[in-house]
Amino acid sequence: MEETQTGRVMEGIRSRISGRLLCAGDRLPSVRRSAASFGVSPATVVEAYDRLVAEGLIEAIPRSGFYVSHLASAPQSPSARAPQRDHEIDPFWVSRQSLDAPLANDKPGCGWLPPDWMPQRALQKALRDLSRDVDLLTHYGTTAGDPVLRRQIALRFAAEGLECDPDQILLTNSGSQAIDLICRLLLKPGDTVLLDDPCYFNYQALIAAHNVRAVSVPYTSTGPDAGEFEAIVSAERPRLYITNSNLHNPTGSSLSLVTAHRLPGIAAAYGMVIVEDDIFADFAPGVPTMAALDGLLGVIRVGSFSKTLSAALRCGYIAARPEWIDALTDLQLATGFGGPNPIATNAISRILAGGGYRRHMEALRSRLTKVRKIVGMRLASMGIIPQGEPVGGFTLWCRLPEDVDSAILARTCLAQDVVLAPGNVFSPSQSAARYVRFNVAQTSDYALGVVGSALQGEMAA
Repeated sequence: MEETQTGRVMEGIRSRISGRLLCAGDRLPSVRRSAASFGVSPATVVEAYDRLVAEGLIEAIPRSGFYVSHLASAPQSPSARAPQRDHEIDPFWVSRQSLDAPLANDKPGCGWLPPDWMPQRALQKALRDLSRDVDLLTHYGTTAGDPVLRRQIALRFAAEGLECDPDQILLTNSGSQAIDLICRLLLKPGDTVLLDDPCYFNYQALIAAHNVRAVSVPYTSTGPDAGEFEAIVSAERPRLYITNSNLHNPTGSSLSLVTAHRLPGIAAAYGMVIVEDDIFADFAPGVPTMAALDGLLGVIRVGSFSKTLSAALRCGYIAARPEWIDALTDLQLATGFGGPNPIATNAISRILAGGGYRRHMEALRSRLTKVRKIVGMRLASMGIIPQGEPVGGFTLWCRLPEDVDSAILARTCLAQDVVLAPGNVFSPSQSAARYVRFNVAQTSDYALGVVGSALQGEMAA
């Protein structure tokens, strides 16, 4: 019993240090105060403190007390705070493989389109025109971002049924930065965030960076089951729910209208804010969004243009209640001194202003429909079965044959310069070992050959 109580005190102190409630040089509560706080004897606290001193986590200063060691609270990278996983299913490692691999390498596991699928001529023309504007090339941008682009985004929202004033939109450096700013504003260390299972793997990396706890809800072909969603929210009381509602990453599913109606009401009842990442909206227009149904009362909508225009012209956006936009603008000013790159936002605005973007997206959706079917059939012929039929986008969520581990498959393929995205990199509960997300636009004949050979080898092993 005494040993268990000692361990409980030690874990409590470790948790306070890792959560930054106690920092380097801070004095720990006295033995008597800690004994009362933990409900144990002073002798148990003395034993716990002595063991933590031996570990180097705290230090004892004679006639003064116990203090947090400077070594113990040294800054940690987000990956050090994240759950430790094998490289093949670690969100940070998989992101690095996709971003750092040579351009010539095949990347069925990456989350963007090839360069020649983007509107290259329109991008070149916009940048040539902007190069003549010396003020634009040399000045900071405005704090909320280019007003023309914000009006264009508001008009695009209106076409979906979401009434939103341009002043309710904040432009950011990327969609990821948009979510990061929201987390900075609304979370504190130790809070809980609800994620889908599976979910976009960078959400897990971002949660680790903010030193908060993640819980998850299983994701179905129409979104989370509302009953299970409410049960988890009631029990765990998360501060945020971060999700893709349209072409969910990685499954490609979209929320049903019934689910889109129910989730914001459940969230409001428990004081939870929904962050709806709608980065794939233009790949499947017309899908219901929680932001439109909720009117941006308890739902924050984020997005970007990296998937449809250019990953290099980084620009994201946040649409939210006016008071949140005001606070987020100040936060972006404090952390980045101003809004996103004005060259990027002006270039995007020029492309959206003409009819070229609409024609580009129509052609892109048509092309992707054909490629999804071709790649899906070729994967199925190998025994890699796409799950469901996405209404758009460039990814397929596929189930591998029995007893085949996608992490091992990814490791084998990487040795032949093919980057895959194994299922458990997306799964907080690590329950997707038999799944792989394929980017159909990045899945070449060579990549399919490598995957087929690796699959045969694993099944024969």
